[in-house]
Amino acid sequence: MKQTKVNIIGAGMAGVEAAMMIAKHGFNVRLFEMKPKKFSPAHKSPNFAEIVCSNSFGSLDEYTAPALLKDEMNQFGSVILSQAMEARVPAGRALGVDREKFSALVTSVIANHPHIEIVREECATIPDDGYVVIATGPMTSDALSSQVAKLIGNETLYFYDSISPIVDAATIDMDQVFYGSRYEMDQKDYLNCPMTKEQYDIFVSEIKNAQKVEVRDFEELKCFEGCQPIENLVDRGLQTLAFGPMKPVGLTDPKTGKTPYAVVQLRRENMPTTMYNLVGFQTRMKWGEQKRIFSTIPGLERVEFIRMGSMHRNTYIHSPSTLKEDLALKTQDRIFFAGQLTGVEGYVESAAMGQWVGLCIVQRLLGLDLRVPPPDTAFGALIRVITSNPLQSDFSPMNINFGILPPLENTPRMKKKDRRKKMVERAQSSFKAWWHERKEAIQNTKQTS
Repeated sequence: MKQTKVNIIGAGMAGVEAAMMIAKHGFNVRLFEMKPKKFSPAHKSPNFAEIVCSNSFGSLDEYTAPALLKDEMNQFGSVILSQAMEARVPAGRALGVDREKFSALVTSVIANHPHIEIVREECATIPDDGYVVIATGPMTSDALSSQVAKLIGNETLYFYDSISPIVDAATIDMDQVFYGSRYEMDQKDYLNCPMTKEQYDIFVSEIKNAQKVEVRDFEELKCFEGCQPIENLVDRGLQTLAFGPMKPVGLTDPKTGKTPYAVVQLRRENMPTTMYNLVGFQTRMKWGEQKRIFSTIPGLERVEFIRMGSMHRNTYIHSPSTLKEDLALKTQDRIFFAGQLTGVEGYVESAAMGQWVGLCIVQRLLGLDLRVPPPDTAFGALIRVITSNPLQSDFSPMNINFGILPPLENTPRMKKKDRRKKMVERAQSSFKAWWHERKEAIQNTKQTS
């Protein structure tokens, strides 16, 4: 059993989850990672599961879709979530992490597993032996992207993702900012830079007129809705930011006793806190413009920027027409895709699809039939979104949300909070029954093989 070869290309969120899922069932894994010999434009660390965008893994609130997905992942034994909890920083009701500590922890766990062989070089061609999992993420190298495009027989899809700036905590003018959460919990987790209407109007005007990094002529600018650069939001209207990432709802400036017209929120990057990121301030403005405009934010006039905002190309495939429910190619079912390449959006969703691919390979190696989690579970819903309706022409990345779960049946009208609670409880019951059956089948097969 241990001699079976499984090749995983990419040690990001999905790659490490797939590797761990397969390895802990006793199968050998060869994990390819091109860093540190070669870096993508967005990556800088040699460690696995590097975080290049927000350092938040989303909500931990009990009756939310992101928390539901995390619960199912933890039942699978998620290495990403276990290490995220070890590297956690205060972030209110979200799971924020110290990005460097998190990646180092994940790397250590994977590197020390006896069934995982790490190959530190670029895998420019798809291995021709054993199972292959392509989990190279949104910054897949040009060489492998070309291989994938030939393999799937159609053009690779893409959209642009953007990164928020990070500032030095010691250079923030604390006399002008205040701690506070919009939801009055964990008040020390966020810093707020308050703005008057006049300051806000000038700020929005500066963003609108700022110089932006141009998109190349042959690439259409397609951004994931949940990660729009602020200049895109500004183009939608003067008040878009005030009702979006800069909304002052639930925040009272203790210096004035009033709610500001708008706020820029800063979230901790690490512990102890030496860095903050500007929440929701992904941007494609030129770096000089960012420094000039963001330095007009109250409290950030003399701030030092540790990282400027930027945009990068995200690659994904048209999974509904390309992949089966186990995320293997319809045309070559020894080749699997995992993570953002499949059309899921977000760290946790990408890691979840890595777990799913790993579990599918384990079941196949054991000779078990595939059984997909029920559609009313978080895993089941995500899998169906990215593998159903092959004729869908406008397929685009999707994160976990209640909208992709089937509606409740035969229930009276109820408040949104109560409805979501019912949906979570239904999902938990379905997943528990499904996973109990799968675990028994896997265990029984391993004992008799």
